[in-house]
Amino acid sequence: MSSIEDATAAPVTPSAPSPEVSERGLEYHRLALLRPRPRWWKPLLTGLLGIAFYLAILVLVVVPLVVVSALVPGWGAELQMLFRTTAYFQLDRPWLLVALVLPLILMIPALLLASRVVQGRGVGLLSSVTGRLRMDWLGRTFGLASAVFVVYFAVVLGWSAALGDAVTPDFSHPGLLLMVVLLLVLIPFQAAAEEYVFRGYLMQLVGTWLRHPAFAILLPVPLFVLGHGYDVWGAASVGLFAVVAAWLTWRTGGLEAAIALHIVNNLMIFLLGSVAVVDANATSGSPVDLLGSAAAMLVFAVVADRWARRRGITRTASPAAVARGTHLLPGRMHG
Repeated sequence: MSSIEDATAAPVTPSAPSPEVSERGLEYHRLALLRPRPRWWKPLLTGLLGIAFYLAILVLVVVPLVVVSALVPGWGAELQMLFRTTAYFQLDRPWLLVALVLPLILMIPALLLASRVVQGRGVGLLSSVTGRLRMDWLGRTFGLASAVFVVYFAVVLGWSAALGDAVTPDFSHPGLLLMVVLLLVLIPFQAAAEEYVFRGYLMQLVGTWLRHPAFAILLPVPLFVLGHGYDVWGAASVGLFAVVAAWLTWRTGGLEAAIALHIVNNLMIFLLGSVAVVDANATSGSPVDLLGSAAAMLVFAVVADRWARRRGITRTASPAAVARGTHLLPGRMHG
């Protein structure tokens, strides 16, 4: 996911590791302390520079589109739709989905570049305690999340059908195939981008200042909720998702399980919305919706946590790696 992470990590002159590092290594939310010459203000500066990079990238992407829309007949009217609608998921206008998720995806290069500029080598520590995204673990948790949410949606849709609601998929729309392709290509990056920002950067920002993981897990939650325009029940579901994703990130030492959960959750909603089984543009929920989604997320979290322990998934940065020089990790370290 991190194209600008360094392929190798050259030796640096380490400062003496703290007793916390020497005795048991550092948990995920404290990994900013393993970057070269850590300071309390560096993660904060990373965020500010990341915002500046993000705005610059948006300008580079948006300005050409505005120019083209002014020159190509019909594009101007379509572009105005972007600012008038709240229903970004439309099979007739698949570009609205691109307009929704592409700005989120662009947070990845902005964050990683800012992290590299301000905090130096060790950008890979945003991914996990091993300094990289553990693709095998990501794949396994993706499979687990898929199984859990297939069962969850089967129960929800079966219950709706039993109550007399129409649950009949519609595969007739000519834009269905294009939409499915866009979803499969874009949603994994969109979900990963949100995890890198809200569970990666923000958890390590808080962890730089506050040692207990509860602060790093809970304090970013309101920001994540505010980024989703739902009613109270929808907001509660989003908040619970943020807590579960952050808890898993801390427990497993990386973003992989949270990314998998996020990808599957979003893909299932959009794919089912593509065939008119659910409303992918819905912004309201209910207590029943909250209880159902909470059960699915908690089942995934408990099983993933136990699976991680059985497989020996690393959840702290090893003291041996720290002894070789702050952010250095064994050969496969990226950043």
